[in-house]
Amino acid sequence: MKLKNIFILGLVSIGFITSCNLDLTPYNVIDTELSFTSVSDAQKWDTRFYADLRGRIYGHYIMSPDVQADQLNAVIDYGNNYGAVHRWNDFLADSYEISNVWAGYYGALSNVNTAIQGFEKITPKNAEETEKFKAYKGDAHLARAYYYFMLVNRFAKTYNATTANIDLGVPLILAPDINAMPKRNSVKETFDQILADIAIAKTNLSAIPGKPNANRFTIDVVHALEARVKLAMGDWNGAKAAAETVLKKGNYTLYKTEADLKKMWHNDAGNEVIFASFTSFDEGANANSIYLGYMPKENKYRPAYIPSQWVYDAYEDGDFRKGIYFLKDVVMPYNGRDYKVTVVNKYPGNPEFYQGTTNYRHTPKIFRVAELYLIAAEAAYKGSPSSADALTHLNTLRTARGLKALGSISGNALWQEIKAERFRELAFEGFRLDDLKRWGEGFTRRNPQQPSDLIQVGPEFDSKTVPANHDKFVWGIPDRDDVANPNIEQNKGW
Repeated sequence: MKLKNIFILGLVSIGFITSCNLDLTPYNVIDTELSFTSVSDAQKWDTRFYADLRGRIYGHYIMSPDVQADQLNAVIDYGNNYGAVHRWNDFLADSYEISNVWAGYYGALSNVNTAIQGFEKITPKNAEETEKFKAYKGDAHLARAYYYFMLVNRFAKTYNATTANIDLGVPLILAPDINAMPKRNSVKETFDQILADIAIAKTNLSAIPGKPNANRFTIDVVHALEARVKLAMGDWNGAKAAAETVLKKGNYTLYKTEADLKKMWHNDAGNEVIFASFTSFDEGANANSIYLGYMPKENKYRPAYIPSQWVYDAYEDGDFRKGIYFLKDVVMPYNGRDYKVTVVNKYPGNPEFYQGTTNYRHTPKIFRVAELYLIAAEAAYKGSPSSADALTHLNTLRTARGLKALGSISGNALWQEIKAERFRELAFEGFRLDDLKRWGEGFTRRNPQQPSDLIQVGPEFDSKTVPANHDKFVWGIPDRDDVANPNIEQNKGW
């Protein structure tokens, strides 16, 4: 992997060079030594961390894996948007979706690594600066943990304790080096590094209390990421403990009416949101734009993908989410005819960010308390199938969404309900493919909306069957990196 292609200093606009002696450095090079002289410099790097993060969430970072899974059908005139991802058979290692995600995460990591190394040169002047600097270092390590988790989750096998030390993870680059040609570290080494960074963040952000809709890292964000990571590792006790650490604080309240839940998804109300790094239109977060395609002049819709009928039917009529996640019987024109369809309406665009009409822009909800209830339920069940905690956490979320509490169920019946609730709550948020991969399950796309002439049909579309552990549940290393770096090894099947 040639890091020259993705190394980003991003400091020109910050203007660190103050000397007029051009003999110090070449005119077209920024000397990073000048970027780490004060805590004020560290703050500028910290600002960059959040700017980088906003460009690496939502958009194709979550739409690609969701389109690849079993929730959606391509409409007849989908314009081949995410077509190879959806079809699987021609989803190749040179696909834009793969190379862009890989380069996006590693590009952000280059900034984080430069900062972590450079922070060692800064000495705070007083107690106030010491506390600020501590938080900036915590931010850097938590960002690095997040990016490496997203990379290993997408480009490596599911964590298996018996093989993690030999399974291929991703290259761990912990210091800036534009000439690095690293090998891939093991899955275990990658997760060990993630946990090490989380531990540092936990220490450095311990004094930053969590609060709803926080737009900066807090101690609750640390625990939320830890819970997600340990669930992926099959560390049931660790995942449950991390999730419950946040839940027991009571900082985040599940919405219990349809009106309030709608305000969260359509207007970005934040009681349930642990972290959302976007506060204004100008910050330019990505948008999930394939689901509506609203045409204001015609008052019609032209989505690229619509939910399968079985997905809509998975929500009971009393489920508050049904009327929020979906918009039913909208008009979609095709070939001179108007069709009535159900579309995904989880991201219609916050009206505060409209510019004439919707641009599908929202505050990305990166960590939500609902996910922690699901993590706690799954981890409790996996750790001890007879544990009452699994059902308690599951019912807390169900009743908040307008569903009845489940009675005394256990065993496989409880497990199926946990999985079904995770699907319903987190639909279209980028989790589905990873959940199927983690559970070791394949799928068959089924029961699309009618009429059938509205959608793409055939064995690569509406009836696509993917067996459990198919090679392409794990994305391939981008071709350009595989070719440029002889030390990197490609994933099987790519």
